[in-house]
Amino acid sequence: MKSFPENGAAMCRPTGFKSADSVLFMQGGGKEFRQTVFHRPVSGIKIQPGMQFINGGEFSMGGVNPVGMDGGGHEVMNDARPVHRVIVNAFYMDTAPVTNQQFAEFVRATGYITVAEQKPTREEFPNVPPENLVAGSLVFTPPKASVSLNNYLQWWSYLKGADWRHPEGGNSNINGKANYPVVQVCWEDAAAYAKWAGKRLPTEAEWEYAARGGLSGELYAWGNELKPKGKWMANIFEGEFPDKDTAADGYAGIAPVKSFPSNGYGLYDMAGNVWEWCNDWYRADYYISLSDHRATVNPLGPATSYDPDEPQAKKKVQRGGSFLCTEQYCTRYMVGTRGKGDYRSASNHIGFRCVKDVKANRI
Repeated sequence: MKSFPENGAAMCRPTGFKSADSVLFMQGGGKEFRQTVFHRPVSGIKIQPGMQFINGGEFSMGGVNPVGMDGGGHEVMNDARPVHRVIVNAFYMDTAPVTNQQFAEFVRATGYITVAEQKPTREEFPNVPPENLVAGSLVFTPPKASVSLNNYLQWWSYLKGADWRHPEGGNSNINGKANYPVVQVCWEDAAAYAKWAGKRLPTEAEWEYAARGGLSGELYAWGNELKPKGKWMANIFEGEFPDKDTAADGYAGIAPVKSFPSNGYGLYDMAGNVWEWCNDWYRADYYISLSDHRATVNPLGPATSYDPDEPQAKKKVQRGGSFLCTEQYCTRYMVGTRGKGDYRSASNHIGFRCVKDVKANRI
């Protein structure tokens, strides 16, 4: 069901301060990772507008504990381990997140109404006063001064009228933002768009394989340095979280798609800007179930969701981090890390991109 702020939907929260295995990268990096083995090239590839062909292969999936690294943050990322081998088939992936313009075309063609635009029901939220059962969604609302980071309700609000057309509440709009990522879409909304477009949402394995851009075991989609040669490579939060975003990367808040360099596969915004929904249910212990396999072929995720922080919530995987990620609080823009969110919840820092299956012959 759609979660209100007190349920902590789609939030990153610090989980600890251990640094036992962060020396892996600091001493040369990636000892848990092996090189990616690419499949033979395929023939008969057809150009898909707005998409990149991603050849299949076998790769090491997951991430090490980044605590103690430069820019590593405070989260130990236990759900991203153990690192394990995965095989994915070739696929096409959108070069960038779905934009407001693209989503508007879908809505015009289908009349689709997003979950955020629908009034919540008493059946969904029996303990919520009737006057609070209004259509809306979660919006990042920075406090006016510095606050302790132990309570995310200080910077998240459920605002009436917040939806994809009004991402920051009923008084906001997307005028002039056709090329910005669509936000305030829950997993159900993203899946509906993908089906209409003749595509689907990526599996978590496909998303990470594509995000790595052919690199093996790197911390970021572009390499092992957060700012190579002092250059910002993604739209994240700089300054004092959550009240002062200095926009050192050029953007305070969300940015247009393709505002930063692409990765090795020609994919943009695989880190920062907006979280992206994956098709998989989220389980914190899912990787443990895959660790005894030589390599898991095209994993589809667990059959059910389980997050020990919120055992009753039904969560789907999110990847890539957002414009709110910062080493002060959440560093899940690191390529092997994982996010999660209630499948009926949306916010102004969550979007998505799609993939499409490849039907071609091996050379």
